[in-house]
Amino acid sequence: MNRKTFAILLAFLCMGFGDAVGPFVGLAKEQFALSNFEAQLIAFMGFIMFGLLSVPMGLVQDRTGKKFVLMLGLAIALLGLILPLFGLSSYALFLLTILLLGAGAAILQVAGNPIMRDVSEPGKYSRNLSFGQFIKAIGSLSGSLIPFAAAKWMGMDWKVLFPVYVASLLITLIIIGFTKIEEQKTDSPATFRSCFSLLSNRFILLMVLGIFVYVGIEICLSSGVPILLSSHYGIDLKTWGLLGNAFFFIAILSGRFLGSVILTWMKPRTFFRLTVALSILGLLLVFVDNRVITLVGVFLTGLGFANIFPLIFSITVDSMPERANEISGLMVTAIAGGAFIPPLMGLLADATSVRFGFIVPLIGIGFIALLTLVKPKVQE
Repeated sequence: MNRKTFAILLAFLCMGFGDAVGPFVGLAKEQFALSNFEAQLIAFMGFIMFGLLSVPMGLVQDRTGKKFVLMLGLAIALLGLILPLFGLSSYALFLLTILLLGAGAAILQVAGNPIMRDVSEPGKYSRNLSFGQFIKAIGSLSGSLIPFAAAKWMGMDWKVLFPVYVASLLITLIIIGFTKIEEQKTDSPATFRSCFSLLSNRFILLMVLGIFVYVGIEICLSSGVPILLSSHYGIDLKTWGLLGNAFFFIAILSGRFLGSVILTWMKPRTFFRLTVALSILGLLLVFVDNRVITLVGVFLTGLGFANIFPLIFSITVDSMPERANEISGLMVTAIAGGAFIPPLMGLLADATSVRFGFIVPLIGIGFIALLTLVKPKVQE
């Protein structure tokens, strides 16, 4: 592994910190005595910036370069995570922290996914992006494992995450600052019009919607699993409930590593179909009222979910590589699905039950299954 790849993989690790929003939902629900809907608003704050910033940052990136935008994202996330170091006294302050963390993660996604193509060999982008997402999953997993370890063995609470994340972001910012990266340039600068005009392409539009739905249902799982284990099986939310969430991210971590290997010999679209089928099976098992079967379902869902994002992203970019910055802006904008879909699950859970709320991600994965049948229109 060369220095450039290592630096980018560190940025992917920091992207994963944004996924701590999922575990934060259950933890903040307990600390601030929130309803399911109020707790899921944390996910809304964490992901709404993807909808607001992604396309503008894609255009900025087209002019200033991906490395500059990558460093900007790291700096904004760092600012957000510094705030709790001075005390986390209110729900409102916590929402501000999550808003800045989400803004930083959004900007990192805009730059990180296409910059991986700049350091990838021809035909290896899907594999390398899956490996990058594997590294990101390590960052995601930290949001569950670090608080679990802190509470179980060190007598500390979940807020120990903030100094750990601050140190990691600062180190990554320094390393990337001193790393020279040669970026592929486009002949014509991107504009808002050229970016959104891509949505007239049916394939691009459907794949962007796929990202919107996928991210939303992933956050539904990461935030809903600890609450499900607590409400239905009496599992302590601050310790073993978090471990249930970690179980989901361990499955994602394992699936992304396996995906980076499998994609060396299997076509991305074939693998896409297999991973969606596994996701559907896992989600159906979550509805079985048995703790062991539920956990098996969570694990299988994580394995299936693992490569959906990098597959949709890379398949779409490879269909129009000359429009990578614009596609990246649209795709990362669609991560705002993480803001809108989890509150729907929260409302349904409040009206029925926590388990029945999982109908929302089940419907979502059904939509993504339809995308596996859509063929890309490759530019000649």
